[in-house]
Amino acid sequence: MSKQRPDFIRHWRELEGEDNEHYPDSEVLMSIGAPLARQLGLTRLGIHHERLLPGRRMSYPHAERLEEEFVYVIQGSPDVWINGELYPLTPGDAVAFPAGTGICHTFINNSEAEAHFLVVGEVNKPDNQICYPLNPVYEATREDRWLNPPEQNMGDHNGLPDKQ
Repeated sequence: MSKQRPDFIRHWRELEGEDNEHYPDSEVLMSIGAPLARQLGLTRLGIHHERLLPGRRMSYPHAERLEEEFVYVIQGSPDVWINGELYPLTPGDAVAFPAGTGICHTFINNSEAEAHFLVVGEVNKPDNQICYPLNPVYEATREDRWLNPPEQNMGDHNGLPDKQ
């Protein structure tokens, strides 16, 4: 007879949210997330399993002043968009975004298969600030906008999946 597992042991599929995440100014769907840390009782770390369907991106390109982020590719062949340039990724690749650098980023899935990620970061800090260099209209609606991030040299990629 097997023991019932404690509540802090769960499969990510049990914790995955609905496929309805998008920005308030857009109907374009993003990744499908499972907030692992929060659902399993952690309060200091943000840990998510993110599933990115073909033709989608994880977020608007952005940079954060106070919150660090780490992304590990579990499955698939996505691209990371960094300051207007695309870099191909494969399973096992890890990408780190230190806080305060102004490095803008998102993840895009231009492949024909799902991509899966483990995303680790700090829990939301009330004094964090964020910038969205390709989405100034949306950025202007945010009270936490980062008005003077470190200047970045931007490439010419528009931050959108090929299919958009």
